Amino acid sequence: MKVILLADVRGSGKKNDILDVSDGYARNFLLPKKLAKEATSETINAVKVAGRAEAHRKEVARAEAQENAKKIDGLTVKVCGKGGGGKMFGSISTMDIAAAIKEQHGVEIDKKKIEVASIKSAGEYPAVLRLYPDVSAKITVQVEIREA
Repeated sequence: MKVILLADVRGSGKKNDILDVSDGYARNFLLPKKLAKEATSETINAVKVAGRAEAHRKEVARAEAQENAKKIDGLTVKVCGKGGGGKMFGSISTMDIAAAIKEQHGVEIDKKKIEVASIKSAGEYPAVLRLYPDVSAKITVQVEIREA
């Protein structure tokens, strides 16, 4: 029996794979647990269309990440931290850096994609932005202390 997997099944395949399995395995395990559905011409076509759409979405996201990487690679971002007497209160977070990038350069970056060492004093710090699995950009974070 031909089935289309609706979820990853250990030992059988990944989601959206079209498999030829025994009738008993399909009727007694895969179909009752909603791990697969019977493969008809309509469902096979729907899976192929969905796969092409997903590939297109990934390609668009990759192109957008590369464009953003070109815009911000090598730039310097200025961030002000609250402090007094030459010392900073608290630290600069990736959320602060993401807000500064958006404000100063007009590029919106998710805070989870910013990798930087702990920033607890004034100075310049290197940061790496992992925009896509194989697309990254390097920036410099310049931290200044603002008297509170």
